Amino acid sequence: MTLSVEEKEGAPFGHRRRPRRKHRVLRWSATTLSVLILGTAGAGYLYYQHLNDNIVKGERASGDSKVGKAAPNAAGQTPLNILMIGSDSRNSDENVALGGSRDNRGNPPLGDVQMLIHLSADRKSAAVVSIPRDTRVDIPECEDPDTGKTFPPTDTIINESLARGGAGCTLATWQNLTGVYIDHWMTIDFAGVVSMADAIGGVEVCVKQNVWDRPLPNVPGGSGLKLTAGRKKVEGKQALQWLRTRHAWGSDPLRARAQHMYLNSMLRTLKQQNVFSDTGRLMDLAEAATKSLTVSQEIGTVKQLYDLGTQLRTVPTDRITMTTLPTVPDSQNSDHLVPDGAAAEKIWSMLRDDVPFDDKGGKAQQKKPASEEQPAPAVNKAAVGVLVRNATQSSTAAPVSGRAGAVAQALASKGFTKATADTSATLSEDRTVVRYPSAELRGDAHAVAKSLGIPLSSVKKSTDVSGVTVDVGGDWRTGTAYPKQSAPKAGDLPGNSDEINGSDAKQCMDVYAPYRW
Repeated sequence: MTLSVEEKEGAPFGHRRRPRRKHRVLRWSATTLSVLILGTAGAGYLYYQHLNDNIVKGERASGDSKVGKAAPNAAGQTPLNILMIGSDSRNSDENVALGGSRDNRGNPPLGDVQMLIHLSADRKSAAVVSIPRDTRVDIPECEDPDTGKTFPPTDTIINESLARGGAGCTLATWQNLTGVYIDHWMTIDFAGVVSMADAIGGVEVCVKQNVWDRPLPNVPGGSGLKLTAGRKKVEGKQALQWLRTRHAWGSDPLRARAQHMYLNSMLRTLKQQNVFSDTGRLMDLAEAATKSLTVSQEIGTVKQLYDLGTQLRTVPTDRITMTTLPTVPDSQNSDHLVPDGAAAEKIWSMLRDDVPFDDKGGKAQQKKPASEEQPAPAVNKAAVGVLVRNATQSSTAAPVSGRAGAVAQALASKGFTKATADTSATLSEDRTVVRYPSAELRGDAHAVAKSLGIPLSSVKKSTDVSGVTVDVGGDWRTGTAYPKQSAPKAGDLPGNSDEINGSDAKQCMDVYAPYRW
């Protein structure tokens, strides 16, 4: 019997996955986030220029995205969003030794680990959302900043975005999927995970049964992780094995849970450690951190990383919530996933509106955004030009014909007689958005949104439009009045988001039976 690539690497029993050029997976985001926390140790001011030279930088965005920054809240504060990407690159001897798959050396890396870290505008809570690597999404047109090669838009699994224009393309993909503006990205590879794990000094993990993620009959591969039941500290290569393990947990979503447990444990460890008086330890941490990362260019100095760390330092562990994007099987390919409709949109809505993933912040954090509290100014509707476009197509649904015309007619009946439908192109937006190009048209855009019942949080300034433009998204497939949606409440996450609180030290992984010993 001939085994597929995934079977050779050890797919879980009863589950065959499609062959892929890069099939071994590493979830690094737990370790990468620790770099931000290093600001608590003041590492940013040791060997400043030397450490700056260690940091590799790249273009923030290299893909087509129309998402703008969130409006400030009533206190003038804005959220901070950081995309963490784990690269499966095997472009060095060290990465090949750690990750295997020598045949793939030199190939463009895949972004097999992707997590969005959302720091609330008031810096009192943080949320983390992982997207499984095989989730099918719309990847926009991207240009590789190194080669100048242009990649056309495509509909495929999200981990391929990294090979289609680098981390900047992955960032654009996330922005288009979520409607959330992402301020920065960071990437880390196999070798970086090991060096950071060593510098931290180990992280405590837990398994309910003895685990050995090893080759089995007809299921070769595995990370090599071998632990006895209970709580153990892992570091270096063993920490890497924990983060890579999939077969012993039974699925990719369960692997994400194990990585979230590792990340939470690591954050607790870093907060408990007193490294201020240990100069040698500080040097080790700073050296490992700056050598392990590639970052978007606007945070390409140690001071800028330090400043990020000081912001994250304010968040207590019991206000950090780890989640995985709700998904369902892909009807087009059983080996893939797609976002779970309303549940996924609820996650993105909470991030866009800066609603805490936990309910521990009190009512003060549940105020409406400043843009929602400002009344729309009076406008001469008959003088407002409005272009309406059909953006109801998505990775899971075909476009609904006639939507642009129907909404344009509805606007005309409400006094916006210059409203017209653009039938020349079909776009893709998960939610309806009203865009305007300049400050003087902001009031007009708000008036258009209010007349249709569209929330003002969906009104965005964008240089990609020449006038007020309504993109009718996948959340508005019927009718001429925008569907009423209840505002998300703090802590009201979908049931299938698998959330874990950062202060929960009792979490322990259940081992898939064939990998117990």
